[in-house]
Amino acid sequence: MATAAPVSLPELLYIHDPLCGWCYGMSPVISRVQAEFAGRLDVSVLCGGMLTGEGAAPIAETWSDLQKELANVAMATGVETSIAFRALAQEGTYVYDSEPPSRAIVAFRQITQDPARAVAFAHAVQLALFRDGLDLNDPTTYNALLAPFGVEVTEFHRRFAAPETVRATQQEFAAVARIGVQGFPTSVVRLAEQGYVLARGYQPYEQVRQELEQLLRENGAL
Repeated sequence: MATAAPVSLPELLYIHDPLCGWCYGMSPVISRVQAEFAGRLDVSVLCGGMLTGEGAAPIAETWSDLQKELANVAMATGVETSIAFRALAQEGTYVYDSEPPSRAIVAFRQITQDPARAVAFAHAVQLALFRDGLDLNDPTTYNALLAPFGVEVTEFHRRFAAPETVRATQQEFAAVARIGVQGFPTSVVRLAEQGYVLARGYQPYEQVRQELEQLLRENGAL
């Protein structure tokens, strides 16, 4: 007797950047969506490459503007940055570069083949920076982050350093650019072959929930 093909659920693409303060504020909202819409909606994360190449620079160069942005994030979302992060920023030499933490997320996704767990790992990466003040450019920073997911550290480092992972990360940045994302975070719902922008920038959970419920209802994906 033939088995039925698995049902393809709608997918929420959470397009973010590990260094984005507003994404740090939005990540708990996405985690709640993932939990409360389980079985109705798949959630995956893409990295956008906000600051790479010539755009990457010591944090001292942007700290004044970043400090104001993070104050606005805290006011709007209730998510605070820590003394440890502010100490890292005020020391000034830390290079604010989206590529290494994005590559870590890509490597994790390649190893686990599990987009849902990659969402949780992406949030853990942001906590490591904004809560713990850790250096996301140092591959060893990720060792402790991998433990709760049961990912083997040696395999992660092999993947992280591999040229094909570097290429895959650049390809992800290019794919996000082709989608036409103007800023981070952006949340897009894929239903069948159609894409619907759910939220541009930070939105509180209740607003996201209502809009998501309406979108699913209108498209018959209850």
